[in-house]
Amino acid sequence: MTSTSHPRHLRTELESLTTEAFRPELADIDRLPTLDIARLMNGEDATVAGAVAARLPEIAAAIDAVAQRMARGGRLVYAGAGTAGRLGILDASECPPTFNTDPSRVVGLIAGGPDAVVTSVEGAEDSRDLARTDLESLALAPDDTVVGISASGRTPYAIGAVEHARARGCLTIGLACNPGSPLAAAADHGIEIVVGPELLTGSTRLKSGTAQKLVLNMISTITMIRLGKTYGNLMVDVRASNDKLRARSHRIVALATGAEDKEIEEALTATDGEVKNAILTILAGVDGPTAARLLAESDGHLRAALAASG
Repeated sequence: MTSTSHPRHLRTELESLTTEAFRPELADIDRLPTLDIARLMNGEDATVAGAVAARLPEIAAAIDAVAQRMARGGRLVYAGAGTAGRLGILDASECPPTFNTDPSRVVGLIAGGPDAVVTSVEGAEDSRDLARTDLESLALAPDDTVVGISASGRTPYAIGAVEHARARGCLTIGLACNPGSPLAAAADHGIEIVVGPELLTGSTRLKSGTAQKLVLNMISTITMIRLGKTYGNLMVDVRASNDKLRARSHRIVALATGAEDKEIEEALTATDGEVKNAILTILAGVDGPTAARLLAESDGHLRAALAASG
C-alpha cells in the first residue's frame, strides 16, 4: 500500500505510532515564556540517552558485525529520507577527516538525491524502487553493510534499501524510533530507540533525530576503533596534510609517546607525516620503513604492531 492511494490508512497508521502521538499537556506551549519552553525541550532531550542505553546490547552486536565486514574491505552505507537521510550523510562525511577513510568506504544516501539535503523532495521517501536504484549504483557486495534509518520505522525508502541489500547478501541494520517497526523486522539487526512522543507532535527531527545521531556516532566511531583507526582515545589515523593537521599530528604523537618536540618532528619527517608510523618509530625504536612494514603486517593496528616489534 502506498500513502498516495490510501491516505485514510496512512492517517490511521500515523496515529498508532509513538513518535506521532499528541500530548495534550503541551497544547498551550506557544503561550509559555521562552525560558520555560527551553526548559521543557531540555528536559525532553535529557531522556534520549536513557532510551539509547536500553538498546546498547543490540547496538554493540550490530557494530561487531559491521566491523568484521569492513575489516574484509566492505563498505558502510546509510540510507534514509529527510532528517534521517541527512544524519546518515553527516556521519558518512565526517569519517574521512576523522579517521582518514576513503570517501567510498562510508556512504550516505538520501531519498531524492543530493538536492534533498537542503530541500524537501516531495514523494521521494515513498519509493522503495528509488532506494533500489540508488543502491544499484553502488554495486553492493556481501561484505557491505546497509543501515536503513527512519524515525517511524515505516519509510518505504529505508525499508526498500534494507530489503534490496539483504537480497544481495549484505549485512542490514534497521534503525527506528518506534517499537515493532517494519524496518527493524526487515533487517538482520533491528535497533529501535523508543524516545516517546515529540514536543511538537510528529516533529521527529527532535528527540528521534537526536537518538539517531547518537547511534550513528556509535556505529561509525566504535567500528573505526575496532578497525585500528585509534590508539587509546587518540585519532592516530590522521595524516599531516595542512598546518592545522600538522599541529594536531604533532600533539597526538606527543600524547602517545611523551617524546620531546625535536624527536617528534624527526619521526614525522621520517614517516612522511603518518602519525601511526611516527609513534611506532619512537615507541619501538625502529626506522620509517620498518614501521610501515610492521603496520602493514598488523592490518594497521598500532597496538599489534608494537607487540610485534618487541
